[in-house]
Amino acid sequence: MSPEEAASFIKDGDNIGFSGFTAAGCPKAVPVAIAKQAEEKHAEGKPFKIGMYTGASTGDSIDGYLARANAIKFRTPYQSSKDLRQAMNEGTTDYFDMHLSHLAQTLRYGFLEKINYAIIEAADITDSGEIVLTCGVGIAPTICEYADKIIIELNSRHPKEIRGIHDIYVPLDPPLRREIPVYHVNDRIGTPYIKVDPSKILCVVNTNLENEGGAFTPVDETTARIGDNVADFLVREMHLGHIPKSFLPIQSGVGNIANAVLGSMGNNSAIPEFNVYTEVIQDAVIDLMKKDRVKFASGCSLTVSNPAISEIYSDLEFFRNKILLRPQELSNNPEVIRRLGLITINTALEADIFGNINSTHVVGTKMMNGIGGSGDFTRNAYLSIFTTPSVAKGTKISAIVPMVSHLDHTEHSVSVLITEHGVADLRGKSPKQRAHVIIENCVHPEYKQLLWDYLKLGKGHTPHNLKACFAFHNAFNETGDMHKADFSKIL
Repeated sequence: MSPEEAASFIKDGDNIGFSGFTAAGCPKAVPVAIAKQAEEKHAEGKPFKIGMYTGASTGDSIDGYLARANAIKFRTPYQSSKDLRQAMNEGTTDYFDMHLSHLAQTLRYGFLEKINYAIIEAADITDSGEIVLTCGVGIAPTICEYADKIIIELNSRHPKEIRGIHDIYVPLDPPLRREIPVYHVNDRIGTPYIKVDPSKILCVVNTNLENEGGAFTPVDETTARIGDNVADFLVREMHLGHIPKSFLPIQSGVGNIANAVLGSMGNNSAIPEFNVYTEVIQDAVIDLMKKDRVKFASGCSLTVSNPAISEIYSDLEFFRNKILLRPQELSNNPEVIRRLGLITINTALEADIFGNINSTHVVGTKMMNGIGGSGDFTRNAYLSIFTTPSVAKGTKISAIVPMVSHLDHTEHSVSVLITEHGVADLRGKSPKQRAHVIIENCVHPEYKQLLWDYLKLGKGHTPHNLKACFAFHNAFNETGDMHKADFSKIL
């Protein structure tokens, strides 16, 4: 069928599950056709909105087009679209944030609204119902199982020979669940395809569309320093015997800082060749594989630039033995994370002086992207690290504040905080001790005295002052500059 013919099956109020994770592996033609159908219905004065389940963020063809068409009734679990973010923060689209490892099983448990259609990007399908995915998995196995019907986008931009790079495994649900038998990063425990009843496949839409992932911003002085601080810290931990000399698998979040951290680790000769067990496999991982610095990478998606995906596809024999793509309830599974002993490195939007982390909300109220998998990894890590530039908008925003304006990761889960200025090792420290090491090592010089002043205002085990704890945020809301926080006026 054409994308328009396939989209015509979708009705107002239907709930759709989309394949992919980030822009990798996401369908592109049918969602655009659904958005156009919504615009036509709205022009006729008729309602048209759909519920949306995805692996994580998507490309513009899903979140962007559908948000601009005002066609989304609810969305979960993670997004990074400017247009969708605006709709969520204006209240025209309902959004509920979830840990990524929870979504597939939550759908299977029946806690969320039923899925009517799954729309899946595939590199190949067989008459017997074997679906070979492209470069992202997400929640595709579960939505294929629980949707009434499946629409396939067969994208010839992805070679059929990609078969074998996926490891599709869905755990049994309680009370029948057993251990997930991943004991090494490169263990294969499932099948290279999703198996469905062929009668569930409603139609096939042929496409030839490249991924919508953009290139990463080049490493700058700040991200390079953060990366070097992470690498140097891990080397010290090895020398202290806290990390085995053979090293441990790395999880790194998505984005420019994560790419810079992996690059610094790869360039540090004191760090041995290592494995990656993560959600998103980024450009830096592919570069390190070619340099024999990364031995193997298990993830949920190839979240790489288009030149990088072309390079992978042109040398599949090399990369097939170095990459596995799994469903996100495996890539982010707490049992496996704790068993493998992951060193986890994620990015904070904001941290406070006691080690609490805000990953999601700007000034406490405006959703940025979502918690993603950071909670899955942080809470179960061998060693959990958060990174952030110390300031933003020039220096008008301090990423380290008296109290986070929204709490995603408590002090109990955060081992280490790293900025371009240094490292705060929070393990085994009381709240006051954490505050001292964070202010001394991680805070931008322009904000140090303000935070020392705040620390003097509080009493008790965690010395907050509830009248003054949001002075930084109030100053920014009122003046656009956190420097103008004035505790004396509040007190």
